[in-house]
Amino acid sequence: MSAGVTIGIESTAHTFSFGLVDSNGQPLPSCSALLRPKEGGIHPREAADHHADNAPSLLARWMEVNCLELSDIAAVSYSQGPGLAPCLRVGASVARALSQSLKVPLVGVNHCVAHIEIGRERCGCEDPVLLYVSGGNTQVIARLGDRYRVLGETLDIGIGNMLDKFARDNGMPFPGGPKIEVMAAKWLEDNPDASLKGLELPYAVHGMDLTFSGLLTAAKGLVDRGMPLAAVCWSLQEHAFAACIEVAERALAHTGKSDILLGGGVACNSRLCEMSRIMAAERGCTSSVPEKMYCVDNGTMIARLGWMQLNHAGPTSLSDSGVEAQLRTDQTIICWP
Repeated sequence: MSAGVTIGIESTAHTFSFGLVDSNGQPLPSCSALLRPKEGGIHPREAADHHADNAPSLLARWMEVNCLELSDIAAVSYSQGPGLAPCLRVGASVARALSQSLKVPLVGVNHCVAHIEIGRERCGCEDPVLLYVSGGNTQVIARLGDRYRVLGETLDIGIGNMLDKFARDNGMPFPGGPKIEVMAAKWLEDNPDASLKGLELPYAVHGMDLTFSGLLTAAKGLVDRGMPLAAVCWSLQEHAFAACIEVAERALAHTGKSDILLGGGVACNSRLCEMSRIMAAERGCTSSVPEKMYCVDNGTMIARLGWMQLNHAGPTSLSDSGVEAQLRTDQTIICWP
């Protein structure tokens, strides 16, 4: 690959983002536009329209912030999947247009794998178990050979989606997870001896898999029965996060690995990070999480994986550049160390 930057375009859901890595693969912060629905959840077509409307101005701002010229771009990478198909198509179309006009390589990457690789780079984790917790995904992942294997995952909805649904039903704007975190922390501050008695929720672990819809329904029931909303926020976090950490610990035991890496937007939650650190310390392991700007969806993680993929596997042809909304983490061949 020639000298210059590799840019990354993220467009899987509510975030449209441009990011980059330099010629050595070193990440730089991205510029993002986030769709915040006034009511309800994310509508794929509305999100796609948001991305298309914001792409030109965001690209101009991002290039200005990074003092870039078009001639500095050596390759263009983009999220090929998984995600909301209309949103993915916008990012892919922008990537193809830039690649063709600049005559530089095009690289389609796996969004989930990008979360892993930016975390590995930022935290210095060589071979971790990844607890991937986001709006649309909840997976426990570890590398085996040339694939990232999914050892456990949600059987219904992603943990972030569950938190957002609960928040929305209780008058909190999108994204709801950070609001729930604040309310839970305030409840614990005001009630330092708080107990989960009377706030119990269903057990969310099913072998190595997880389910969150039952937690959501039961938490709504607690609110309907008059339990303080802040108390239910605290309980919901405690139960959901404990389930995730339990499965992650089982994965550490099963694989014999000694590092756990958190990734995805929900990894920004301080309580989840705290639970992970406690579990890891008790096992003599390490727990790591990248900076929040690299936990949430961002173009830089796409650029980082695009740079790695281009250097080890080559570019993506136009005929193979179609989006894959249902792309699995373990479908991507890992051809780098």
